[in-house]
Amino acid sequence: MSKTNKMAIVPVMLCFFAMGFVDLVGIASNYVKEDLQLSDSTANVLPSLVFFWFLIFSVPTGMLMNKIGRKNTVLVSLVVTVVSLLMPLFGESFPLMLVSFSLLGIGNALMQTSLNPLVSSVIKGGNLASTLTFGQFVKAIASFMAPYIAMWGAMATMPTFGLGWRVLFPVYMIIGILASIFLLSTPIEEEPADNASSVLDCVKLLSRPVILLSFLGIMCHVGIDVGTNTTAPKILMERHEMTLNDAAFATSLYFIFRTIGCLTGSFFLRVISNRLFFVISVVMMALAMLGLGFGTSKTILYVSIALVGYGNSNIFSLVFTQALLSDKSRQNEISGLMIMGLFGGTIFPLFMGIASDAIGQAGAVAVMALGVIYLFTYISRIKTSK
Repeated sequence: MSKTNKMAIVPVMLCFFAMGFVDLVGIASNYVKEDLQLSDSTANVLPSLVFFWFLIFSVPTGMLMNKIGRKNTVLVSLVVTVVSLLMPLFGESFPLMLVSFSLLGIGNALMQTSLNPLVSSVIKGGNLASTLTFGQFVKAIASFMAPYIAMWGAMATMPTFGLGWRVLFPVYMIIGILASIFLLSTPIEEEPADNASSVLDCVKLLSRPVILLSFLGIMCHVGIDVGTNTTAPKILMERHEMTLNDAAFATSLYFIFRTIGCLTGSFFLRVISNRLFFVISVVMMALAMLGLGFGTSKTILYVSIALVGYGNSNIFSLVFTQALLSDKSRQNEISGLMIMGLFGGTIFPLFMGIASDAIGQAGAVAVMALGVIYLFTYISRIKTSK
C-alpha cells in the first residue's frame, strides 16, 4: 500500500461511520409511529422507503463511478446524506419524514455502492474481506449510538433545543459534514476507470450464478438487519408491556453485538476459513429466530437479539467479497448490483408489517426466518480459503 493510500484509511473509515446513519431508520420509525399514532404497516413504510432507492440508484451509481471516480461518488453521497439529516429539524410531519428518509436512502445507496470499491483502491493485495468487516464495525458504532441519542433526546437528558428525539439528526449531520471535508482534502490513488457499461450490461451480470445468488444473499442479510432493528423493540413492548424508551435498548443491544461481531470478525476471517465462519454465523441467526419467535422471558429475547446481531454482522462482507472477487474487471458494476440487493430492506419490512398486524410480532420473525433459511443454501458458495 502506498503512503498516500495509508493516509486514506482514516477518512474512508469515517465515511463508513456516516454509512451507519441509515440504521437510525429503525428507532426513528418507532418514534414517528408513536408521535403520529401510526399502524405497524404504515410505520414500516419509512424503513421500506429508505431501502427502495437502492433498487433505483445502485446500478446507475456503478456507472457513475466509471465517469467521475469512486472518491467523488462518495462525496456526492455525503452531500445528499447531510441534506436528508437537515430536513427533520423543521418538523416531523409524515410527508416531511418521507422525503427525509428518501434522501437518506438515496445518499446511502450512492455511498454503499461507491465506498466498498473505494476500499479495494486503498487496500492492495489480500485481506479485503477483513478490511470491509472492520469498516462494518465502524459503521455499527453509528448504528448502536442512534437509539441512545434518540432516547436521551426524548427524555431530555441532553440539550435538544426543542427537538426531542430528533436531536439525533443534527448530531449526525455535523459528523457527515466533517466526513465530507476530511475525504475531500485527502488524496486517494484510484485505478483507471473501467470501460463504460450500460444498465443492461450491468443487469446481465445477474446471469452468472455467483452474482445472482450473492445478490439474493445481500437481500436476505439486509432484510434481517432492518427487520431486527425495527421489530426487536416491538417484541419487548408486545410481550412485556414496556414503553418505547425502555424497549429502545433492544435496538442498541442488536447493534452492540453487531459491532462486536464486526470487530472480532475482522480477526477470525484471518485465522479460520470464510466458509466455517459463515456457517457459525448463520447457525447463530437460526437459533435467534427460534428465540424471538417463541421466547417469552426477557433473558431469552435479549440473548436472541444478541445472537442475531453477532451472526448477521459479517454476512454482508463475506457475500459481497465473493461477488466482488468473481470478476475484478467489473467491480464497479458488481458493486452496484450487490448494493441493489439492499432493496431487501424494502421487501422484508413490508411483509413483516403485514404479518405482525395479522398475528403479532411472531409473524414478523417468521418472515425474517425465511431469509435465514436462504443463507443456509448459500454456504456452498463461500470459498474455504482464509
